[in-house]
Amino acid sequence: MKLLIHGRNLDITPALRDYTETKLDRAIHHFNDLVHEADVHLSVARNPRVPQQTAEVTVFANGTVIRAQERSENLYASIDLVASKLARQLRRFKDRTSDHHHSHGHRATETPATEAVLNDSPVEESLLDGKEAQLPNPGVRRKYFAMPAMSVDDARHQLDLIDHDFYLFRDRDSDELQVIYRRNHGGYGVIQARN
Repeated sequence: MKLLIHGRNLDITPALRDYTETKLDRAIHHFNDLVHEADVHLSVARNPRVPQQTAEVTVFANGTVIRAQERSENLYASIDLVASKLARQLRRFKDRTSDHHHSHGHRATETPATEAVLNDSPVEESLLDGKEAQLPNPGVRRKYFAMPAMSVDDARHQLDLIDHDFYLFRDRDSDELQVIYRRNHGGYGVIQARN
């Protein structure tokens, strides 16, 4: 498994790197056949009055993105918490993909290894000719991703896996974009455009 560890407002010491690798190896050990790459972001809040230290892990498992994030006053405690949360999410994902509701042999497409995607051929022409450097709008961050059609139930499971408050998906029946979100008082809601 490829493991990338990044630090924000802190230096990644060898001890911190070893601790993170050990905890994530234990959390992912039973799911090595699913997980090909993990991206870890460790950060410390800049404000000294806010003793908040965050560990965020994004795992790429057979074409599915699984994300976990935990905060505490101690970075090592945050790493422990996020490793436990990730193990639970991977167990839930594995149970769902091998669930009896799916037809025999149904699996998500496998995520290719980084080496398989890289193109070793050199670039012949300049990538900068005719282009001017521009800074992006500081308030807008764009993300692009494939959006296969799915049921509301599948979208709810994806929402649980990515650990966000909402999830945008294309509905299988209507082929329309919809948003599923967690309600403050429990349960889920779906936002869809009125025709």
